[in-house]
Amino acid sequence: MISKKIIVLSASVVIGLKVFAQDDMLALLDDGAKKSHDRVMTTFKETKIINAQTTETCRAGTWAFNITHRFGNMGTASNGGGHTLYGLDNISDIRLGFDFGVTRDLTVGFGRSKAAELIDGYFKYRFLTQTTDNHVPFSLALYCDMSYTPQTAAIFYSGVNPNDSIFKQNDMHRFTYVSQLILARRFGSRFSVELLPTYTHRNFIIANINADNDAAETSDLFSIGGGFRYKFTKRIAFVCDYFYTFSKYRTNNTATPYYMPLAVGFEIETGGHVFHMTFTNATGIVENYFIPNTTDTWSKGGYKFGFNISRVFNYNGKKTAHKE
Repeated sequence: MISKKIIVLSASVVIGLKVFAQDDMLALLDDGAKKSHDRVMTTFKETKIINAQTTETCRAGTWAFNITHRFGNMGTASNGGGHTLYGLDNISDIRLGFDFGVTRDLTVGFGRSKAAELIDGYFKYRFLTQTTDNHVPFSLALYCDMSYTPQTAAIFYSGVNPNDSIFKQNDMHRFTYVSQLILARRFGSRFSVELLPTYTHRNFIIANINADNDAAETSDLFSIGGGFRYKFTKRIAFVCDYFYTFSKYRTNNTATPYYMPLAVGFEIETGGHVFHMTFTNATGIVENYFIPNTTDTWSKGGYKFGFNISRVFNYNGKKTAHKE
């Protein structure tokens, strides 16, 4: 069942790429691109849409400082409403991150998040870059992230039977890993889309059972994400991303409901800053957390206002602005 869903979704994307390829590549040529194997610049404006990574990397020799902030739930049914100023009184997560462009196609980075006190490090390598003449019809990147939680043992092992003499604590339990392929394409000057097959592994879980279908929680999770960017003006774009996780344990789990992370927002460029105003039901910011642990739903007001700010600097200390 899982493989059939992946095949159908992937086939739909490929068909869509072929249908729009010819006309939209002409549009790119009309924008002044040369008729050669020149790279398509800025398939996306930033290294992330909202929750989802993109194929974009930092330029070689530059580093970026990123602030990502999530407030609390806005809806009254999800502990929001007027008494919390629609979530602005609360903080679900905040992440401070630093990225460095090793080469044009390789970026490394690290950050620290409030949720689970996650400390994470990652690399992103772009294997392919779409060209203006359609010689390479899409961009392809690999993203890998490893996170560690230094929470106290009482919090991290909450739910473990304290009388279990066989169970032994181990610092390796605190690591979580995410691997992701990112397939992206830009259509014309305004629209970009991507697909993200994703694998998540957690070294430690509590093997709970979904009483509604007898499915057990698993250390390994397979997900598929998607996202797009549509540019309205030279400096403003609408952005959206979504992840679907293939997990029987998370299907119709009435005891502990799980939901798929959906995010929408606006991207605004102001000189050297790229500013995102976003709404999402995902509590966490890093894939290692929001893919396994999204327990809020849009239908009950479980969406949170947030923002992303990115500032890019040259290695020599001079500021550099993003270019279209």
